[in-house]
Amino acid sequence: MTFLNVPYAEKDQARELGARWNPSRKRWYVPPGVALDAFARWMPKEGEPPSDRDTRAAKLVTGTRYVEIDHACNPFEPCARCAPLLAEKGWTAAREDVLRALKALAQR
Repeated sequence: MTFLNVPYAEKDQARELGARWNPSRKRWYVPPGVALDAFARWMPKEGEPPSDRDTRAAKLVTGTRYVEIDHACNPFEPCARCAPLLAEKGWTAAREDVLRALKALAQR
């Protein structure tokens, strides 16, 4: 994964070229397998910090069921590529527990 320095005003252009948004890191990135040539203007320069924001403010915080997915998919929708990893990490079981609890609350 290659992270980019994309200004907010240019986010749609980056998305059209194939960049994806990483919500936990609040950064645009180029997914593996996508050519980097089209993203040259947003690539960090030599010696430049990876972002113009304070890196301390961008600290990655995760919970006990955090699973990093290496491609752009929605873990709330079925994905054959992610299903085994989510099940292995306990994410699927935790999600089912939450859904059961919400259903029980709704029935009260």
